[in-house]
Order: sequence, then C-alpha cells, then structure tokens
Amino acid sequence: MSASRILAVVLFVASHLATFAADILKWNEIASLPNELGVAGPFVGVHNDALIVAGGANFKRPIWETDKVWYDEIHVLTKDGKWHSTDKLPRKTGYGATVSTSKGIVCLGGNDGESTFTDAYILSWDAAAKKISKKPFPSLPKPCAYGQATLIGNTIYVAGGQSGNPLETAMKNFWAIDLSAESPAWKELEPWPAASRAFNLTVAQHNGYTDCVYVMSGRRQQDDQVEFLNDVWEFNPKSGQWRERKEMPAGRMAGTAIAYGQSHVFVLGGADGSLWAKAPELADKHPGFPKEALMYHTITDTWISAGAIPANHVTTVPVRWGKRLVIASGEVRPRVRSPKIWSIDVTGGKKNFGTVNYIVLFGYLALMVGIGAYFARRNKSTDDFFRGGKRVVWWAAGCSIFATMLSSLTFTGLPSKSYAQEWVYAVGNFMIPVVAFIAVYVALPFYRQIDATSAYEYLEKRFNRAVRLFGSASFTIFHIFRMAIVMSLTALALAVATPLSPTESVLLMGMLSILYSAMGGIEAVIWTDTAQTFVLFGGAIVAIGMLISGVDGGFSAFTNMSLDAGKLDMAHFNWDITSSQVALWVIILGSIGQNTSSYTADQAVVQRYMTTPDEKLAARAIWTNAILSVIATFLFFGMGTALWAYYQSNPTKLDPTITTDQIFPLFIATQMPAGLAGLIIAGVFAAAQSTVSTSMNSTATILVTDFMRPFNRCRDEKGYLRAARIMTVLFGILGTAFALIFINPEIKSLFDEFLKVIGLFMGVLGGLFVLGVTTTRTTGAGALLGAAVGAATMFFLWQFTKVTGYIYTTAGITSCFVVGYLSSFVIGDKSRDLTGLTLHTSKRAAT
Repeated sequence: MSASRILAVVLFVASHLATFAADILKWNEIASLPNELGVAGPFVGVHNDALIVAGGANFKRPIWETDKVWYDEIHVLTKDGKWHSTDKLPRKTGYGATVSTSKGIVCLGGNDGESTFTDAYILSWDAAAKKISKKPFPSLPKPCAYGQATLIGNTIYVAGGQSGNPLETAMKNFWAIDLSAESPAWKELEPWPAASRAFNLTVAQHNGYTDCVYVMSGRRQQDDQVEFLNDVWEFNPKSGQWRERKEMPAGRMAGTAIAYGQSHVFVLGGADGSLWAKAPELADKHPGFPKEALMYHTITDTWISAGAIPANHVTTVPVRWGKRLVIASGEVRPRVRSPKIWSIDVTGGKKNFGTVNYIVLFGYLALMVGIGAYFARRNKSTDDFFRGGKRVVWWAAGCSIFATMLSSLTFTGLPSKSYAQEWVYAVGNFMIPVVAFIAVYVALPFYRQIDATSAYEYLEKRFNRAVRLFGSASFTIFHIFRMAIVMSLTALALAVATPLSPTESVLLMGMLSILYSAMGGIEAVIWTDTAQTFVLFGGAIVAIGMLISGVDGGFSAFTNMSLDAGKLDMAHFNWDITSSQVALWVIILGSIGQNTSSYTADQAVVQRYMTTPDEKLAARAIWTNAILSVIATFLFFGMGTALWAYYQSNPTKLDPTITTDQIFPLFIATQMPAGLAGLIIAGVFAAAQSTVSTSMNSTATILVTDFMRPFNRCRDEKGYLRAARIMTVLFGILGTAFALIFINPEIKSLFDEFLKVIGLFMGVLGGLFVLGVTTTRTTGAGALLGAAVGAATMFFLWQFTKVTGYIYTTAGITSCFVVGYLSSFVIGDKSRDLTGLTLHTSKRAAT
C-alpha cells in the first residue's frame, strides 16, 4: 500500500472517531427555596460549605395584576439538605452583585424599586452556631443595580448596571477593589470601549496567559428602543487593556455565566430579547427564555452550544458549590420566578482506550523493562552501572541527553504552551546550541580530564569537600523534586487519554522506572531514552499532519489564521520581569542561565559526558542533543499551534473538563486511530520514565561517589554496586511518593511549574561551576557563602515576588557568583593548586 493511501486511511479513521458530545450538562433539582414563588435578583453565594440566598423580588399571584414585592430574608442551605433562615438583610434589596470569598459573600448595591443603593457588606455563615453574621464593606463609588461582579485573586471587579430604575441609566462603569489591601478602597478603571449596559454577564477566566475579566451581552436604552447586546470584551488586569472577542451566537442578557475548568465559560441561561415586546400580550403563555446553554472557550475564542437545559433561570447568580455548579431561584419567564435550586454536573468525554492500545502500551513498557534486564548482565562494577564502562555510542548518548533535558514535558508541556500562547518560549530552546559551545569547550574538558564519575568531584578539587557535598546535596534534593514534578504532571496530562487515574499512572511510571534502572544502570537508561526519542519524534510528525489536515482550509488556512492571531510571534518587547507575556530579554537571559547550569553542573547531563569512549565522541553527543533540541522545538511548538487551529475549526471536540496541559493527550485519545494512539501514549509514559530513571541513577551515583566512597563505607566494589542498586530503589520510591503528594489538577501550566523547580535548585550549582572555572581568587568559604546567598535569592524571588520563574536560575548564578567572588577577598582560605582547574590555569591556556 502506498504512503499516500496509508495516510488517507489514517485521516478517514481519525475523522470518524468520537466528537465531544454537545449535551454535557447533567441537571438535577436538589431543593426549593422556602419562598414558594421564588425570587429574581437575589444575592447568591457559598461560604463555609453552605449556599446562601438572600433578598430578591417577585410578583404575587396573579402576577400580571400585582406590583413587584421585595425581600430581606436570608436563607442558607447546608449540605444535609436543610434550610436555615436566621437573619435578614439591612434592607429589602434585589438585583445587586455578589461575589463569594473566603471571608463570606460580598453583597454589592441593588435596589428596592424606589432607590438604587451603594450599600456593600459581607454575609458569612457560622456553621457551628448556624447563623449569619454581617460585616461592613466599602460602599460602591455610585449606586448600582443590575450589574455583575467577579473575583480574580484578591480583587473584586464590578462591571455594568444601572444607577437608577430606568434602563436609560445604564452605565459604562468598571470598578475594582483589592481585598488584601490594608484599607480596601474602590478604584474606577478604564471601562470597555463600547456601549454602556445593564443586565450584562461578568465572569473571570484564564485566557492562556493570565486570568481575565469578561464582560458579555447586556441591554441598554437607545433612542427609545431597547437594544440587546451580543458583544464580548476581555480585560487583562496585568496590562490594563481591553480587547474585543467573538460575539455570542445569541444574546443572553441577565444570564447566568460561570467559569469552568481552566479556559471555559458556561452561559447556563439568559434572555435573547426575541419576545421582549410581546411579553405582556403573551402573559402566562410566554414559553420562557431559550432553553439552551452556551459554552465559550477563551483560548480559541469560540462559541458552541452546550446542549438543551430543563429550565432557563435569569437574574440570579450561578455559583460553584464543591464540585457542582448551582443555580438558585431566578426568573424563568417574564414576572414568573422559580423556587427551584438546580445542581449541574459537567461530564467529560468517555475514555475508551481500547484493547489494541492497551496491548501496544503495555508491550512497549515491557520492552523498556526488557532493556533493563538485558543490560543488567553487563554491570560488574560501579563504573559499568554509573558510566556504562565508557562504551556507549555517541549518538545514543546524545539522544539520552536530549530525552533527559526535555522528556515527557516536551511532548505535553511545550505544545500546550504554544497552544495557549505563542512561540516566545521557543527562543529559549534556540539558546541550547549556544550553550553547547560552553559545554563542549569548557565543561567537557574539565570533567574528562579529572575522569569524573560525579560532576561534583570537580568542586572538591577546585574548592574543598564541603563545597562538593553542598553541591551533591543540592542536586539530590533537586532530582527528588524533579522526579515528583515529572511524574505527577505527566500523570495529570495523561489522565484524559487513558482510563488510568493520575495516581495509577504515577505508580506505574515509578515502579517500572525503579525496575529497569536498578537492573540495567546507565546503559539501560540511555537506550530506553534513545527508543523513546524516536517514538516521540515520529508521533509528533504524524500528529502535526493529522491536525493541519483537520483545519478548515488545510495548510494555507492554518498558516493565515495562526499569523492573524499572533500565534507564531516569537518576541514580546517590554521591560516587565513579572509579565505573563514574557519579554524577549527575559527569555534569552533565563534560558542561557538554565542551560548553562544544566549542561555544566547537572549530574544527569554530565554523567553522559563520561559514557563515551573519548572526549571527541562525547562532544558529538552534545552536538547531537543540540541539533535534536532545535528540531524538537519546531516540531512541538508547531504541534501546539496546530492544536489551536484544529480546535478553533472543531470547537465541539473540546472537553471542558480537561486542563490546558491535557490538550494533546485529548487529541491522541479521541482523534488518533487505535494502535498509533497507544504507541504515542506509551512513548509519553516512557519519556517520563526516562527522566525519572535518569534522576534515580544520577542520585544513586552521587550518593555512592560523593557520600560513601570518600568515607570508605563499603569493603569492596561489589558492595558499592549493591549500594548503588539499593539507592536507586530507595530514591525511586521517595520520588514516586512525592509525586503522589504533588498531584494538583489546578496547575495552569506544567511547563511553568517545571521552570520554577529548575530555577530554585540549578542556579546555585551553575553559579558554583562558573565561579570555579572563571576565577582563581574565589575560595571554598567564599563559594559556600555565595551558594547560600544564591539559594536565598531564588527562594525570595519564589515566595515574595511575582518575578517569572524563567529568570530564577540566572538570578541564582549571578548572586552566587558576585557574593562568592567578592567575599573571597575578605574570607581567608588555604591556597590550593589550581593547575588544570580553571580557564586561566588549564593546560590549553598554558599552551
């Protein structure tokens, strides 16, 4: 069968695989409000695991012949299904804005049919005493009703509303207040650049870069005509800028919008104005508002139907109560309220991994274990276990360096990053060939010259044993966390693609990694790395082809829409070191620092320098990794952009229950044919295992070489080999245990979290290496002080600033170098023979 025919079959199968079902909302009635008529415009929120419904208004029967009645009752529904009515609002109020916070629900403004208020207060529920308490809150800048509020972090935003009863008083207001401020006060921010409005929807959601405020729909009075609005505006709190997004398919003014997951917004009800003028004449025959939910995706800027709904409640506030979405009371048709309390569960796509995929997955993983068993026979000494007897071929060592540095996070983290954002982080990977010069011409000669098994043997020769042990301990702690981060985040990403839970995935990765690492040593690790490199590259190429073919208009449309949306941008020109849109200079400095530390001071990489027969072949391995890294950058960032274009063309295939990091596993699971999906998922598992197994082997190497052998802890070589295997198992268990603790589905980007982990530890190690190689005056005591200050600097940046994690490593190297070098002029130390240990005293410098 020809290649074109095979591709056609693959695409046909993919196009007929499962599409995400539109009807994903499962509605259940859980209670009814004690007010049998129900209310519109109540304050609704959740505090201390209780649902609070307060105030509101309704019409007594017969509804078309009576005036609106306002209420001040506060009703609290607890998880046991019981209502508690223990207090009242300061006055009868409805149609105010509400936000749920950890301190209680913040009630803002509202009216009573005669006056519109600036009132603001917090209602909190005391679960033990079963009563409501009220606390004052700063009043609104102006009277406001029929607007909505939302919360980002500690800041409340209020948008839209009316300053009086007539719709003509609809405002163009945008206010914010910081709850964490010592004296919170409202600020009037620049409003959206469009019409004033009331009965709008206001919700906060992440847009791929940062949490934003979305102001949607609404209505206003224009030339004696009521205008129903469909426009959508996004406010970025970090930049202070607004941008227009795609209009709603149909207006849903006075609706119930709520954020869900990491990038979706559900509009669970609302009025489209289609029967606005006919409401009085239809009276009780009014069919109610459209019984269809809508779903908006912030990253692809797409709207789709979320299916039919049993009831459409407007002028109420949807809330999250535990894992459920809840709509309490509200208006279901003109003048008619409903006392019903609805609970809505969001269901994701079904995971049908299939027998063929299981066979491929477990067959591949069994092969990895088989490689470990094969190389177990060749390990006669610690030199075999730690350095492969220096018999590893250069291209396999190069693939192993590549897999160690990028691994499964490349296959899930980088595509999700360019899917949600653009190609800015690609510039960081393009710095790898630059740093390769440092690795080949600076680091490699030093390590080969001293025939190092541990990268930190150099630190002892250059400074003293204390610096060596400090470096070794830092590396060990780093790789325990690295194992945990890689396994936990990979497991979360893969949870959407397989029926395995994140916990089960972590245990599978951890146990198999321990098994083949303890058996086969570094050779098993390197050859499994090499196998997964080919699988991941092949899978990426196939995936990109399938994704682009699924875009409406094919490759040309993919290119045009990506360019128009700025998805291929590679630089942000600003001076902000905290911005979510990371500046070019931050990327360049940060990546040089990260890669310098990794390629000069990370035992996991340096160890591979020593597995080839000679320095020339080790250099080839480094250059192989550099070339593969550039190719991988184009592949994986291109895959992310293709994912964005594919799901913009096919928004019904998005699953709101997944995280951004699960976007590629979602595509694998739902759109790739059986067998191929299993192979790629197996490759991702194996890629995570390669990183984990490297960490296990490297930490075992460090502990035996730096902590046991110098102190003669074992009698002979067999004892050290046995200790190496035991250490591999113990640290594998420890890393797996931490991975189980670190599982957190709320993480926005596994790539960002991994950068922080690298930065927090590798800055010190890189700083020590730079100090040792480039200076002759730095002493051991000075180096230790520099390392301590470098570690403190990175910890300070992490805990007390909003500086991007991308710069942590460079900050650590810089602070370690400056303090270490300058303090050495003050702190005395014994003079040492530095021949061959610095750039100034190396044999090459001498010649």
